[in-house]
Amino acid sequence: MMHTPFATIVRAAILLAGFSMAAVQAAPAEDEVKTLVQRFTAAQSGFDASTLKTLTADNYIEISPLGEVDPREKMLSFYVKKDDKPRPEIGVDEMSTRVLGDSAVTIGRVFYSMNAGGQNRTFSLRSVFVAARQGGAWKLVSAQYTPIRQATQP
Repeated sequence: MMHTPFATIVRAAILLAGFSMAAVQAAPAEDEVKTLVQRFTAAQSGFDASTLKTLTADNYIEISPLGEVDPREKMLSFYVKKDDKPRPEIGVDEMSTRVLGDSAVTIGRVFYSMNAGGQNRTFSLRSVFVAARQGGAWKLVSAQYTPIRQATQP
């Protein structure tokens, strides 16, 4: 088999096209996973346990900001609104997602804002969300929340 410069260029072009197609296919999946994380966070903010249930896998497990390991049912029970107390507004930003086949990892900043005692209080958590494609849809299988320390005054 002869390796001419033209044959080498053609092989390189085919290889690059394959890499480009993989990158193009990953972009929609990244967007789908980011949307999943945003929907999950919005459902937390709205104390919408039924939506949280649809967005999570049966074997979902999380590590709470307090370091507790919470299986899916414990997490869902937290989001059952038992009274009319105001709930924090919850949002997510600074997301970075990596798709690894049928799994994906998103790191983001989850922020909370609420009025308590007439004062607006805010805090943020650095969060890791793990998603898996199950039955053609992305589901969250895990989350971990780590508090972000407030900057200290000198």
